[in-house]
Amino acid sequence: MNAPVTSTESVSALARAFATRAAGHDRAGSFAHENIAALREAGLLGLVVPHRLGGGGGGLVRAAEVVRTVAEGDPATALVLAMQFLQHGLIHTHAAWPRDVADAVGRAAVARGELINALRVEPELGTPARGGMPETVARRSEAGWRITGRKIYATGSPGLTYGLVFVRTDEAEPRVGNVLVPLASPGVRIVEAWDHLGLRASGSHDVVLDDVAVPADHAVDLRAPEGWRKPDPLQQAWSCTLLAALYDGVARAAQGWFVRFAAERTPGSLGAPLATLPRFHEAVGENERLLAVNARLIAGLAAEVDAGRLPTARDAGFLKVTVTENAIALVQRAVELSGNPGLSRGNPLERHLRDVLCARIHWPQGDAVRAAAGRAALGV
Repeated sequence: MNAPVTSTESVSALARAFATRAAGHDRAGSFAHENIAALREAGLLGLVVPHRLGGGGGGLVRAAEVVRTVAEGDPATALVLAMQFLQHGLIHTHAAWPRDVADAVGRAAVARGELINALRVEPELGTPARGGMPETVARRSEAGWRITGRKIYATGSPGLTYGLVFVRTDEAEPRVGNVLVPLASPGVRIVEAWDHLGLRASGSHDVVLDDVAVPADHAVDLRAPEGWRKPDPLQQAWSCTLLAALYDGVARAAQGWFVRFAAERTPGSLGAPLATLPRFHEAVGENERLLAVNARLIAGLAAEVDAGRLPTARDAGFLKVTVTENAIALVQRAVELSGNPGLSRGNPLERHLRDVLCARIHWPQGDAVRAAAGRAALGV
């Protein structure tokens, strides 16, 4: 495995290659295995694994930069990469994880480019972030645990080596938490159910676990249910920043297309490019303002995290909501002013619109961020 690429130019070259395939994977809803292979060859899947395990030792600033750049080419691939960075940004510092287990996962990412993601959402429960007990059950066995359940929206599932499965135990007083499941284990199967409006190539299928055996030390973080009620500031900071960077990347791709369209499109009734019109000047300028604000917000929060100054979960949520709403506004403005060409499947802007709208679904969602801040301010 190569050392992680470090130059912005190298990552940008990967993103340009991904962009040439993005429309085809989007139409087919197919997982971009070749993109993951390219990230693996470039050493990027081990970018945030600590130096002591052979990884790149990258922090959140670098991770966000890479995710944003990759998202300009193919945001579905960038989402898989963001989830890889998120998990490795957490497991090597989390006190609950057995060190030898976390180290083995980290070394596998570096040596073989193995992927990991959290599998949390369920058909009945939805996201556990809004409360409730998972239906996926971990039962004690002589050798460790046996896991049974179904997870949905398992991003990257066709390429994952590990799933960090959110479970409840069958103990008299159930605990709740994460069990590391090698997805090549007997009893694991993927149901290709992902057929969404946007991020269609993310492979966010269902994962079914039927009495899957895992070792005892793979129950990496089990707690009493009340132990999960407060968000983890580190997890919230990494997750919100990486998601913000991803959708900012989509917006940057949309702005690039819109600028080229305005410069090249010359309606017969005008006799000059659309770029000569004052309303296009204002629209492109407003989009540039939003991108500049986004860049400042993402870089600032990521730098705080890397410096050991964790923001509150509230502020991380504000970042995600603000950046993603800016990104959505930008793409919608580009669609409005480009007219029918912007919604043509022959152009990438309609795909950027579908992809950027997925930002509203990723946790934390806007209503939850605003309601929590409002309750805190009102003291209720």
